[in-house]
Amino acid sequence: MLGPVILAASRSDRMRRFVSAAPGTKQVVDRFIAGETVDEVVPIVEEAADQGLEVTLDVVGEDITTPAQAEAARDAYLELIERLSALDLGTRAEMSVKLSMFGQALEGGHELALANVRPVVEAAAAIGTTVTLDAEDHTTLDSMFAIHEELRKDFPQTGCVIQSYLFRTEDDARRLAAAGSRVRIVKGAYKEPASVAYQDKAEIDKAYVRITRILMEGEGYPMIGSHDPRLIAIAQELGRQAGRKLDEYEFQMLYGIRSDEHIRLAAEGHRMRVYTAYGTDWYGYFMRRLAEKPANLLFFGRSILTKG
Repeated sequence: MLGPVILAASRSDRMRRFVSAAPGTKQVVDRFIAGETVDEVVPIVEEAADQGLEVTLDVVGEDITTPAQAEAARDAYLELIERLSALDLGTRAEMSVKLSMFGQALEGGHELALANVRPVVEAAAAIGTTVTLDAEDHTTLDSMFAIHEELRKDFPQTGCVIQSYLFRTEDDARRLAAAGSRVRIVKGAYKEPASVAYQDKAEIDKAYVRITRILMEGEGYPMIGSHDPRLIAIAQELGRQAGRKLDEYEFQMLYGIRSDEHIRLAAEGHRMRVYTAYGTDWYGYFMRRLAEKPANLLFFGRSILTKG
């Protein structure tokens, strides 16, 4: 029951100020956010590569209110790609982007987001990597999927994300599980109404399994975004049943969560990608990580109580 409350707080400026000022916040933020700058995140990519891991990099920040801010978000990703290229890390790291950062919610936002994300996708392709479009709340998805379809005309490796808690997702998965597609399945981390999304965890998990089966039996490349040991084991079994080799799908987990599992899966021969967020505008991303798992909230609470 805490999840919806925390998600509502993620939109509150008053709560943002409170959380930012809390003495224990930095300790917890540092667990989930790899740093604030490209200079801080590059060594993490290098370390992951040394451990046999891959990463997807997310420059955090969603509260875009002007076209200039959307262009700044675009430029932040272009700077990241330039650094990865210089260090020859393009094959170890892809990018994840939220189209809200590229101006999707502004006037003319669909065209603006497409115009801003296209040079990022083009630059990523030039260094041998790609971009995955993150899913946000359900009102943005038709635009996201349309931009994904448009980008794939020139950059077919462009990925997208689907969320198991939405009723629509099984149909989306069937449409997307085509040859050459890259699709990340996650449970979902936005506050959605009962009219469009499952509210019960068990129902969300059942949908996750149904959708994973669709992706595994399809012709695309599934990306399994989960920390749940049971769902990971089910995904492995569904991959075996579908006749997939270990390099024909991958697992994805968040930076700072179950790091030992990252290493274990990679050691077993699986492709393991760590979703690594960085940047100064961390609040919305941080609050969703708290909402996803009560243990994260407890960790945060203990940190506040034991500081200062």
